[in-house]
Amino acid sequence: MAGEVSFDVVSDFDEQELRNALDQVRREIIQRYDFKGAHVELTQEKGQLVLVTDSEMHAKSVRDLIESKAVRRNLSLKIFDWGKVEPAGGNKVRQVIALRRGLSDELARKIVKLIRDEFPKVQPRIQGDAVRVASKSKDDLQRVIVRLRELDEAVPLQFENYR
Repeated sequence: MAGEVSFDVVSDFDEQELRNALDQVRREIIQRYDFKGAHVELTQEKGQLVLVTDSEMHAKSVRDLIESKAVRRNLSLKIFDWGKVEPAGGNKVRQVIALRRGLSDELARKIVKLIRDEFPKVQPRIQGDAVRVASKSKDDLQRVIVRLRELDEAVPLQFENYR
């Protein structure tokens, strides 16, 4: 084999699939009997979702709906960072749901250390919010992918640009 083979370890989600899941949630809220007459406002902002509703019970029901629709759309539940339900004034409650995207510096360093310790023939490098993993052997890279899938991290990991 002439050159190196590589792939990127990233943590991302499909923005359009999330938007579609939220649209399905809004449609189901309109149709469900337990939400009759209830005020539910679900908005997507840059990097977060904001839920404003009448009660904590409605907030929990909307959370269940969001999770079920996200799973059906092949979105990992690890992308949601559920904030606390807080009073919002006017007998309403607000919940901010942060969306996790990208690898943190700490997690990237942990991944690089794990790869260097367990796979000496593989070279990992941190590039922004991704980790590039390169090797001369495709088999070594496959073993790295299998090992990284075994990790139980707070963010979903994807493997892209395998070349």
